[in-house]
Amino acid sequence: MKKNLYLIKNGKIIRKQNTLYFVSKKEGGGPPAPPGGPATEGSPGYLADEDDERTELPDDISDKPEFEKRPLAVEQVDAILCYGRISLTSGVISFLSKYNIPVHFFGYYGHYESTLFPKEALLSGEMHVRQASHYLDKTKRLALARKFVIGSAANIKRNLEYYQNQEKPLAGVLNEIDVLAESVALCGNIGQLLALEGNIRSTYYSAFDTMLKPGFSFGSRSRQPPANPINAMISFGNSLVYGQAINAIYRTQLDQTISFLHEPSERRFSLALDVAEIFKPLLVDRVIFKLINKDMISPQDFTTELGSCLLSDKGRRLFLTEFNEKMETTIKHRDLGRNVSYGRLIYLECIKLGKHVMGIKDYKPFTIWW
Repeated sequence: MKKNLYLIKNGKIIRKQNTLYFVSKKEGGGPPAPPGGPATEGSPGYLADEDDERTELPDDISDKPEFEKRPLAVEQVDAILCYGRISLTSGVISFLSKYNIPVHFFGYYGHYESTLFPKEALLSGEMHVRQASHYLDKTKRLALARKFVIGSAANIKRNLEYYQNQEKPLAGVLNEIDVLAESVALCGNIGQLLALEGNIRSTYYSAFDTMLKPGFSFGSRSRQPPANPINAMISFGNSLVYGQAINAIYRTQLDQTISFLHEPSERRFSLALDVAEIFKPLLVDRVIFKLINKDMISPQDFTTELGSCLLSDKGRRLFLTEFNEKMETTIKHRDLGRNVSYGRLIYLECIKLGKHVMGIKDYKPFTIWW
């Protein structure tokens, strides 16, 4: 199974004949071992060390003793996610295109910035036309948008129910979300639906302090910039899921820019925002709950500067390790009858959406059943 490769350290990806290498400055200490075994250089899921220096690396670094060169097993890589300053040569880009490996770039604050895509391999004019017609038809668009909100609300409820079973006082929050979810069918336009989705998530966030161990306080949602550690993890995790949704859509015939719940934009892949809403409770929130409730992360793993709170380099490595483990976790799929990873569920969701657009089978949003 192909996996993601995360690069946190500043460096360069270079090509030597038919092998790619990640070249970076040597640092003491090693990266955390990925789930299931020790880290190996170039292995999928491998986390490069943090680099405190925010300066550009010199041009010729591959043969200097102060730098290390690590081979990348591209045959096993699904996508590369760059959190440091990473430079690529044209030869590298050509090689990655051969293996259909996209490269996602994230800024210093962890926000998604851009993606370097290989040449589109699954273009479909018919899919594009049908997807656009679903957007232009207000009835069809609203029907699909409602399903994204319904799926998100169902997964939010599943998280709350888990902690209610742990004797947390969450009955009132669950009842309030039930009432809000029932109002989805009453929304007559996208604006009302987005407002309702925001109310559902705000109600859900109000219960975070009840579900989490003392020591972290959520308060309310803040984004630009995050005001506290929980907000910092939500923003960082949401950008990861957004990147995963972009990657999954790329491997289908769907158009990244034609969305249904969120408005299409010239500067973002808006369909990924729709898909990501469904998976945030599973892939982001559950990672946050685990890190805090099992004392795996502490306030010292965050930095505060200019009124913002961000994960430190160590904190990002902790979060990425747990996120990667979550993505690789498998569950027996009820319809397919076989085990699939959580990461694969995002791709399967895109396939279902494509079938709906093509008129093959009505779309039903993914909901957590375990």
